[in-house]
Amino acid sequence: MSRPLHRGVLGGGRLSGNIQDYLEDEQMKIRTEKEDSDKNSKTSSDNVSLSLRNPFKFLYSENTSSKQDSIENGFVVSDQFTPSTLRNRHLLTLLILKFSLILTVILGLTVSLLWTISITNGGKNHTIRGYRRLQEQLVSDLWDIGELSLGATRFKDSEFCSPEFENFVPCFNTTENLELGLIEGKEFDRRCGPMSRQNCLILAPPKYKIPHRWPTGRDVIWIDNVKITAQEVLSSGSLTKRMMMLDEDQVSFSFASSMVDDNIEDYSHQIAEMIGLRNESYLVQAGVRTILDIGCGYGSLGAHLFPKQLLTMCLANYESSGSQVEIALERGLPAIVGSFASKQLPFPSLSFDMIHSAWDGVQWDKKDGVYLIEVDRVLRPGGYFVWTSPFANTPTSVRDKENLKRWDFVSNFAKDLCWDLLSQQDKTVVWKKPSKKDCYASRKHGPGPLICREGHDVESPYYHPLEACIGGTRSRRWIPIEESANWPSRATLSSKGLAVHGVLPDDFAEDDINWKSAVRDYWSLLSPLIFSDHPKRPGDEDPIPPFNMVRNVLDMNAHFGGFNSALLEAKKSVWVMNVVPTSGVNHLPLILDRGFVGVLHDWCEAFPTYPRTYDLVHADGLLSLETVKQSRCSMLDLFYEIDRLLRPEGWVILRDTAPLIESARIITAGLKWEARVIEVESNNDEKLLVCQKPLIRSQANSL
Repeated sequence: MSRPLHRGVLGGGRLSGNIQDYLEDEQMKIRTEKEDSDKNSKTSSDNVSLSLRNPFKFLYSENTSSKQDSIENGFVVSDQFTPSTLRNRHLLTLLILKFSLILTVILGLTVSLLWTISITNGGKNHTIRGYRRLQEQLVSDLWDIGELSLGATRFKDSEFCSPEFENFVPCFNTTENLELGLIEGKEFDRRCGPMSRQNCLILAPPKYKIPHRWPTGRDVIWIDNVKITAQEVLSSGSLTKRMMMLDEDQVSFSFASSMVDDNIEDYSHQIAEMIGLRNESYLVQAGVRTILDIGCGYGSLGAHLFPKQLLTMCLANYESSGSQVEIALERGLPAIVGSFASKQLPFPSLSFDMIHSAWDGVQWDKKDGVYLIEVDRVLRPGGYFVWTSPFANTPTSVRDKENLKRWDFVSNFAKDLCWDLLSQQDKTVVWKKPSKKDCYASRKHGPGPLICREGHDVESPYYHPLEACIGGTRSRRWIPIEESANWPSRATLSSKGLAVHGVLPDDFAEDDINWKSAVRDYWSLLSPLIFSDHPKRPGDEDPIPPFNMVRNVLDMNAHFGGFNSALLEAKKSVWVMNVVPTSGVNHLPLILDRGFVGVLHDWCEAFPTYPRTYDLVHADGLLSLETVKQSRCSMLDLFYEIDRLLRPEGWVILRDTAPLIESARIITAGLKWEARVIEVESNNDEKLLVCQKPLIRSQANSL
């Protein structure tokens, strides 16, 4: 795994030339060969049982590949599927098909029976691993038989979506929600169902361009890469939105523009002073590392704080045009689509050191303060809530009775939550959540929220209904930010911190070592291609920014967050969205306690983000986890979603068992990805699948 991955037609490099012409030629060749092959194989194919074509729901029969391999540059590389190589094998295949199937099933059932008998002699964990491996091998054997029998008739390219899908975000349909009568913020709620999936490949806009490399891309984006009009740019009203300037086909962002009254540098400096610090650079020393920015504008606060080792996650409603989340991600900043109008956020309790809300439109005084209760739930003990609003207690708002009424409700409810009012300046207010729980017991009984009972205080809710009670107080993770290690020491949890999460220090240390090695190997595979336009001498360090083309990273099965940690230790200029699948062990509280960002997610549902938002998608063991745990979706559904999330010329690295990697490789051919299977030297049972998505633009309305 230490050798570089060289460029080639199948070799994971960027596609050269006109990709549309290339794909059309290839599809025409395949279509012609298919027509000839179908005449010879139609009769035999009709006799194949559907159960063979799809023995389990997560394997799809529309794609295939030959099992022959070739050796190239020291790697075992799988050949591309060629329909003509299987024509003469159909007659022989039909004769052995029934016998092979019966033999495989009998063998699988026999071994399964023997395994069941031996359960009493083995440990529970070993039993589960052995059963999973047996199940995967049986599926692989059945898959191979179906592949041999169906031959060329199984190969099918995925179709492209129509142009209206360019900005498609499943599960967020405000028009449909309004038609259902959902109002008062509920129209922004996430609602997933079978019709939420797209079974096609979303094309890039006609004038899409590869984003600028970091850090240039933080300050300048291509206007055609996102769905926003010039009028929306010019009429943006919030504090951070006003930092935008339209320059021909680009949008520029300024931290300290003389065109506005308040610049983001002065604003963040003001917040630090209100907390009692000299400036925002001292926030890390005060225990602040992660910030949730509700209604983030276009991420300018996070962009300004990032060089100061502060990681800001943007959270905003779905917007069909001029999206805050889409533009923040295009700038290379953490962001996610989300609304807490009626559902809890997909974060554990006690997740963030600071929560910021400025001109976000949230009606904090409505629904008996339940929105403020949700803020309190995800805020760590001793953390800060920063609120900038025209309703804050200023002379102007005092003269407006309605504004005064709103301010009185928020300030009184903050007292009921035991928040300490630190400071008020202009339209900005800063509260501090208590570090100790004593206040909750000493509160006077009144209309304020009660402490959640045990059944309602869920550590990691997944879009549960909002709770009107104070959560997180029962958690073993109730540790004030001033008592936690500051960043970057915080990334390495102490043995005491690991004990809170039930993780052994030796397991954590071994995971850390393995991921450091894996990142070195990954980079040796990718760097010759990522930096192909900027050659380096052997042994030199990777080119420093702005030559780093990987910025937004999605880890689909984050485990302890070791991949994130290893990337930062290797000084890669990236941020990682750590996703913990709901089908696996929930290590998200541990990941967030390390000072990283992440969410819970069910990978049978669409991820809450816009198309083309991640440069690198990584998954270790996700296919194995999903095949064992899930039955609601297929492997093809998962890959359609990955394709939606991935930027053109973006990368995918999957590590899993050999049979599942081979099955995944077949699917990638239909997705038009360049893919290569690479052996894992340290583990013969696993393989790597390294893929790159080509840039294919929509032809709609293009000249």
